[in-house]
Amino acid sequence: MARMSVLTRDEAQNRAQLIDVHRYTIALDLTAGDETFDSRTLIRFSARTDADTFVEIKPAELRTVTLDGQPLDPALLDDGRLPLKNLTAGEHELLVDARMDYSRTGEGMHRFTDPTDGETYVYTQLFLDDVQRVFAAFDQPDLKAVFDLTVTAPESWTVLANGVTEHTGGGVWKAAPTPLISTYLVAVAAGPWHSVRTEHRGLPFGLHCRRSLAPYLDADADELLDITRACFDRYHEKFEEPYPFDSYDQAFVPEFNAGAMENPGLVTFRDEFVYRSAVTDTERQTRAMVVAHEMAHMWFGDLVTLRWWDDIWLNESFAEYMGYQTLNEVTPASPGGQPPRWRGTDTWTDFGVSRKAWGYDADQRPSTHPVAPEHVEDTASALLNFDGISYAKGASALRQLVAWLGEKDFLVGINIHFERHRFGNAGLAEFIDSLAAATERDVHAWADAWLRTTGVDTLVPEVRGGDPGSWTLAVRNLGDARPAPADGTATERDGGRRPHRITVGVYDRDLHDAGRLALRERIDADVPADGTVSLDTGGTRPALVVLNDGDLTYAKIRFDSESLATLRTHLSGLPDPLTRAVVWNALRDAVRDGELPAADYLDIARAHLPHETDVALVQGVLAFASGHVADRYLSPARRPAALATLTDLCRDLIRRTEDGDHPGLRLVAVRHSIDAAAHPEPVAAWLTEGTVPGGPELDPELRWRVLARLATLGAVTETDIAEELRRDPSATGQEGAARCRAALPDPDAKARAWDAMFASDDLSNYLFTATAQGFWQPEQAELVRPYVARYFKDSVAVAARRGPAIAAAVGRWAFPAHAVDAETLKLGEKTLRKADPVPALRRQFTDQLDDLARALRVQEA
Repeated sequence: MARMSVLTRDEAQNRAQLIDVHRYTIALDLTAGDETFDSRTLIRFSARTDADTFVEIKPAELRTVTLDGQPLDPALLDDGRLPLKNLTAGEHELLVDARMDYSRTGEGMHRFTDPTDGETYVYTQLFLDDVQRVFAAFDQPDLKAVFDLTVTAPESWTVLANGVTEHTGGGVWKAAPTPLISTYLVAVAAGPWHSVRTEHRGLPFGLHCRRSLAPYLDADADELLDITRACFDRYHEKFEEPYPFDSYDQAFVPEFNAGAMENPGLVTFRDEFVYRSAVTDTERQTRAMVVAHEMAHMWFGDLVTLRWWDDIWLNESFAEYMGYQTLNEVTPASPGGQPPRWRGTDTWTDFGVSRKAWGYDADQRPSTHPVAPEHVEDTASALLNFDGISYAKGASALRQLVAWLGEKDFLVGINIHFERHRFGNAGLAEFIDSLAAATERDVHAWADAWLRTTGVDTLVPEVRGGDPGSWTLAVRNLGDARPAPADGTATERDGGRRPHRITVGVYDRDLHDAGRLALRERIDADVPADGTVSLDTGGTRPALVVLNDGDLTYAKIRFDSESLATLRTHLSGLPDPLTRAVVWNALRDAVRDGELPAADYLDIARAHLPHETDVALVQGVLAFASGHVADRYLSPARRPAALATLTDLCRDLIRRTEDGDHPGLRLVAVRHSIDAAAHPEPVAAWLTEGTVPGGPELDPELRWRVLARLATLGAVTETDIAEELRRDPSATGQEGAARCRAALPDPDAKARAWDAMFASDDLSNYLFTATAQGFWQPEQAELVRPYVARYFKDSVAVAARRGPAIAAAVGRWAFPAHAVDAETLKLGEKTLRKADPVPALRRQFTDQLDDLARALRVQEA
């Protein structure tokens, strides 16, 4: 399939100057068969002057087109664009009738048949430019319009949309017209949904999922609705502009590519958030944060929308910041005075140990970009910016802005922004102007330093002992530092990049508990962009100095030698989980930069993680220790010892949680114990017994996890996988079986899995990902070695055929990440130079190869 054209920024700006779009009247017929649906669209728009322009649509068949009552030749459609020639100034009507393809990749109108009960569901995902796969549109965010939607569906289905829907009979559903919204925010979800409905503040609220998931949604409905109502009320306390739409539905949909999508009035979530198996309270908190994040978008993105995709941070950074901050503010106490299960920890602890690392990693790769890039050339380039920078770094920058500006002035500026641009579009300049109206501080200079630059500053303490009983502390900003190859210490590169407002934590050994550390004081400091700040200190030299205690800024930190020695013995004795998150992140960064040996990180984890009480920290540290340290940063010869260390660590956590008081910690330890198993016997016995001794019982997620590890170790057969699939024939069961089959250490199994991914286009987005996850296993390096070279050829072809979603999956999940060697790096670099991969795959290759080069440097160090 040829690559579709992309919309450039210049084209969008020109079209926005030529036309205004008023209303879309859309009729979709979902009863036309299993492969296609019918789409009929009437667009009312006006031209400001005599002009030529175009409308976008990507049909299976373009039947008829009529402009102002005059037919246009459907054959004029070229690469998804239909030219509209010789428009005169004034009002126009464009009528487009087409047959459209259903999607299996989560783009456009995705169709899914549930293997559990045979029921079919469809839903739209129209971001960033996929509206063209569903109906004809002038597809750019600054051409907002009213959308008037009618859907014909099978009689047993329910249709959800941006506005309240009404069944008018004969399978026809009519949605209330929307306010002015952008094309990418239009949403439809249709099928025999199981629904839980209520009202809040006079608005209908609803939760929806597949019928086969009904018991699991019902079990969590009160929790989800509590979160929704609490966030809704808190946003109304923060924002002067009331919720701008007529209802609030949350639909959990199958095979969804993102975590969720902020369609106004109809938020769609991946339905893994309807939990079939046991999860930790931290995972419940993550779900709650996504609810809060998407609701924030109703204002940040839906009410006020970016003008062009260079300002995607105005959507995502704000929703990310508001999601974590608001969830921290809305924790009602459950009966007995305990917080609810969806508040597993301080939300910023979870952010610090999971999301923030995503931002740090992205910002140190060649593909980095500013939070607010000055020019995003086209939609293909824009799609690549939905990454750790637009989300995690941007949210971190906003947290620093609030620390510097003050929350009161920040919220005043936000509300000015909403008032000025409601139901319109705005960019960085308008936002900064709104903030400037609320404060005397120079927010324009702040924006230049924080939003227009790339890279991660490194802050280093300079601790000196003076006279007996005294010490001095200075904080130096190294700017965007890199490890020096000679001795592994940080070196200055280009000086400091941005100023930082931080808190410095000063700790002593606890006189009453040898394993604990006691906070002596916290010192507020403003670290200049280029230079050093000296701080007032007193008393004896402390045991530990932690820069950025409280995690209010976005920077890597380092420790003086005495502080690092203290952490090796007392890290778990730090009293605050957020401080421990800052420390673990700093150790993680030091490993990645070659300043702390990877084996030392494992030793520190082995010593302190068995004593950790915060589930988010245990999850984050074990994920890095297993997925990066054991699998990539240590040589293959050292991997068995690393897995043994992780197994011992998890065993200690399992023993410590035998009393049942810490089920989340126990569940995390059991999961990682399965993943680290070097021999089949212990976990095979769990599968046979259906339980871990002392609990938990093996639910579907754990059973498939055990089976996948046994498949990797060659301890199960295709017959065993088929038997487990009969036990769990659900969609996640199908994915589990695909993962296990691809993991079998058998040449024929590998060949079948490879052909399913690269020689056929039959796999859905989720089944492709599951197969890719199973295929590469470090234990099978020799078996899969011939496929490493094949990957770089076959991935380019399948990405070009199947589009951006599969291209991203090919680059993320199917990449041979285990193959940390110079030959893999050369093959990848050659592919980048000569094979011309599609943009989504090129970005993945760029990032993966940079991570591979880093892993090689860490191994060599």
